[in-house]
Amino acid sequence: MTSSGYRERPARPGLGLACTWTQSPAGGAKPYVQRVVPDGCMDLIWWERTGDIQVAGPDTGPHLAELVPGERLVAVRFRPGMAPPVLGRPADAVRDGRVPLRELWGVGAEALSGALASATDPERVLQDAVAGRMRPSDPIVPALVASLAGATPVREAADRLGLSERQLRRRSLSAFGYPPKVLQRILRFQEALSLARRGVPYAQVAAVAGYADQAHLARETRDLAGVTITELLGR
Repeated sequence: MTSSGYRERPARPGLGLACTWTQSPAGGAKPYVQRVVPDGCMDLIWWERTGDIQVAGPDTGPHLAELVPGERLVAVRFRPGMAPPVLGRPADAVRDGRVPLRELWGVGAEALSGALASATDPERVLQDAVAGRMRPSDPIVPALVASLAGATPVREAADRLGLSERQLRRRSLSAFGYPPKVLQRILRFQEALSLARRGVPYAQVAAVAGYADQAHLARETRDLAGVTITELLGR
């Protein structure tokens, strides 16, 4: 049986990162399939074996990544809305995509790949690269995430920010890759997963996270993850 070998670590403060992570599947001869579900985030991933650096765009559904045992991935994960200024592209331009960084950074991506290949601490190198390209994010990002995570209706969130719903939609697509209602749906799903991982019963998860009932949670999980919540959590 293959172990996923996935590990997260805290990221350097001030870079708009949720974490750094590594993954090194081990054991067995068959590829390991990692199910990635929508979380509102974007990742910058270095594949050590090939030297490729990939941008994982914001997902709207499950993504199945096939990993070979012995392969090592090193990555940084941006908090929702924080990647576009660093990458130089709006989030909706890479939505549901796995895009080579060279298509966004050109020769800068080749230089970063070389630095990573010779680094003793590739997580630090990736964070240094992010720091070197930081630009201000859209100022609505923190307030919009807080509002939508708190189940504020989109129209009310727009009013609080002094924007029309049309303006909010345009800026949400650019920052997050999703319109506000989809972002809210994904933030709610992630809250539900967080509760479920802590052992909260599913009926209570549904109530606390803001679903109409447990059946609503089940439908949303199937739609966003492609499996039941029990299968997703490996229980």
